[in-house]
Amino acid sequence: MTDATWKDWLLSDAPRSRGQARLAGLYQGWLKLSRNWMAMVGLGILVVLVMVAMFAPLLAPHDPFAQDLLLRLKPIGFEDHLLGTDSLGRDILSRLIYGSRITLYIVALVTLIAPVVGLLVGTVAGYLGGFVDATLMRITDVFLAFPRLVLALAFVAALGAGIENAVLAISLTAWPPYARMARAETLTIRNSDFIAAIRLQGAGPLRILVKHIWPLCLSSLIVRITLDMAGIILAAAGLGFLGLGAQPPSPEWGAMISEGRRFILDHWWVATLPGLAIFTVSLAFNLLGDGLRDVLDPKDGGSQ
Repeated sequence: MTDATWKDWLLSDAPRSRGQARLAGLYQGWLKLSRNWMAMVGLGILVVLVMVAMFAPLLAPHDPFAQDLLLRLKPIGFEDHLLGTDSLGRDILSRLIYGSRITLYIVALVTLIAPVVGLLVGTVAGYLGGFVDATLMRITDVFLAFPRLVLALAFVAALGAGIENAVLAISLTAWPPYARMARAETLTIRNSDFIAAIRLQGAGPLRILVKHIWPLCLSSLIVRITLDMAGIILAAAGLGFLGLGAQPPSPEWGAMISEGRRFILDHWWVATLPGLAIFTVSLAFNLLGDGLRDVLDPKDGGSQ
């Protein structure tokens, strides 16, 4: 097919198959997202972040763990250290590049844990109702009653310092908003006519949840995940700053800020550059999340 034929096929008002309808929906969503230049800026930054993390060994000019006390606290642009060095003479650019891997690792693991737990809890509570709903929502309220970072600190203090424990702690504090959102979606869907028709056909609660309710919650879930990424990154950086996340000499951005705070007045770049990295990635996720909300969230006029 030519490009024009493909576009006509994707934009057809009368799709001939379910696959064509899904591809058409994705294409139309992409067209709407691509018209939002701020969302595209966020997407571009995240694509660059992923590429940097993937090719870190090729892009990093130095070993991020190599120390040279003769080169400690060198300024930006010093010889072949483009962004200077830290208090142990390690190349800051190389550590930022390798630190992107840790950031994506944390984001990926939390994304695999927290939304799934929240979706399970919320949809089960919303669909079954009654005692199950009341019990699960009261547990959710207990988690929501505490600030996320404070609760994460408590979990890490109990579990011990380390990046895996930090991921688990952040996940345990991140799932309640997803549960509340999934419950609200389920309460709206469960009494609809098509769910009643599915029940009459003999479908059980598990099949209804998995096949019919979960897919309808995905669009709101994706938007929420994208908008939550900034908070997850900041929580991970906060734990790293306090020495409860990734442990030295790991080039985690929060830990780099913690190491550089002692020199913030005379050698500002040591702490400022990882802070700018956190700010840039967090901003990128927020920009992309706003764009996805316009496309996916029907309450804001988007299309599913």
